[in-house]
Amino acid sequence: MAVCERIVGRTGAARNLGRVLVLGLGRSGRAAVEYCLPLLGERVKSLCVAAGARTAESEEYAVHVAACGVETAFEDAAVVELAARVPGGRFDLCIPSPGIPPFSPLFKAAQALSAEVLSEVEFAWRESAASSRWVAVTGTNGKTTACACAAHVLSSAGLRARAVGNIGDACIGAVASGDVDVYVVETSSYQLASTQNFAPDVAVLLNITPDHLHWHGSFEAYRDAKRKVLANLSSRPGAVAVLDATNDVVRTEVRRLRALEADARAFSYVPLGTAEGLGGDMRRACGSDNAAFLDGEGVLRVALDGVEHVLLKADELLIRGEHNVSNALAAATAALALGVDADDVARGLRTFAPLEHRIEPCGDVRGVRFFNDSKATNVDATLKALSSFPGTRLVVLLGGDDKGTDLAPLVAAARDSVHAVVCYGAAGRRFAEAFEKAPAGGPVVLRAAHLKDAFQVALDTAEPGDAVLLSPACASFDEFSSFEERGRVFKALVADRAARGE
Repeated sequence: MAVCERIVGRTGAARNLGRVLVLGLGRSGRAAVEYCLPLLGERVKSLCVAAGARTAESEEYAVHVAACGVETAFEDAAVVELAARVPGGRFDLCIPSPGIPPFSPLFKAAQALSAEVLSEVEFAWRESAASSRWVAVTGTNGKTTACACAAHVLSSAGLRARAVGNIGDACIGAVASGDVDVYVVETSSYQLASTQNFAPDVAVLLNITPDHLHWHGSFEAYRDAKRKVLANLSSRPGAVAVLDATNDVVRTEVRRLRALEADARAFSYVPLGTAEGLGGDMRRACGSDNAAFLDGEGVLRVALDGVEHVLLKADELLIRGEHNVSNALAAATAALALGVDADDVARGLRTFAPLEHRIEPCGDVRGVRFFNDSKATNVDATLKALSSFPGTRLVVLLGGDDKGTDLAPLVAAARDSVHAVVCYGAAGRRFAEAFEKAPAGGPVVLRAAHLKDAFQVALDTAEPGDAVLLSPACASFDEFSSFEERGRVFKALVADRAARGE
């Protein structure tokens, strides 16, 4: 597609989108189709959908949009079939769904036959009003909480802010609604991998630890996809990067940015903590201009542009654990960077409640407290959950669809903080054996077939005053369609037993 005219008043929207291909019919794919439909015959010359696997639901949707002039094809040959139906046999713009790996036949064909391949996140950013502002949050763990917290703080301060992306509405759906001024987008590595010019006003880069390696092919590719959130900040006037300096991988980015001259970097950055932990102040550690940290009195502080903002004590937060203090600091820094008053930031932080499936209190049975952390689908997330219960005797449910990650850190952490582990599901055997092979003195190791059985084993083991934590360190697909379904089943088991008073 030739260089085209941009629409005045939009961030970077092309007046002529040309021949558009949407890859996949997941949530973001459908949102992209719905956005482009009214533009057919005007900005959109043709609209095609490579739907991937054929299902009853996707076939029904294809019939629905065919009446509006949309071409749809299925399976791996879909892109080639669709290209044969459009003039010139190529597409001007491809918007891939984030679940389609770049090495898949569908993606490769789209890449070969499209002038531009652009994630739905960047497409929405380009289409948004030039006056709108964007906060992009990414990282291996914590991004959903940090994103939701930032949106809550901004909304509490009176801004028309909304959490979008992997949380809430698809970005392009929120843009279409016309009622959002600040987009707080949870950006996955999948989405960032297909960005080109995406430049948020605030980029939050949380921890980076191994995950989704099957999709990216290597840890280096996964890491580099995450780092793309920073790639274009220099093009956004006044942009700010917020970086988790307690994480070794992210701290290398802090060092890289610090080594650049301010004019060459062209944006500010705020490190959260230091290598010593969240209590470290990067201004004192290495002369950083800005810093966010937890001071010796347990107070959240953010130093930004020469002003130090004293917010609130960590124990005033409703969310548990040091990792959530870090998430709150990231959200607070993002809000301050957008000009929100520190008192308003503190008020918003005080009222932000735990999200579903993220160390979520879900009831008491026989004097035992139950917590749903089904979102913990990797070891690092479970480690953070374990650290959130100091002084509490824990019984932890571990297992599900095994990602094959190293269990040594989990076994080591559980030695001092966990009374018993209940290992269940497809990964149960490997988890149990890892704990049983550890030196004596670790947690009691129990086994169960499925989540329901694991719940009963945990309840029988726990004593009044204990806490039972579902924090599986695994995906859910051996037994459930998603971590959300797994968490809701667990909560239903707790609610049922509590109601029966057993």
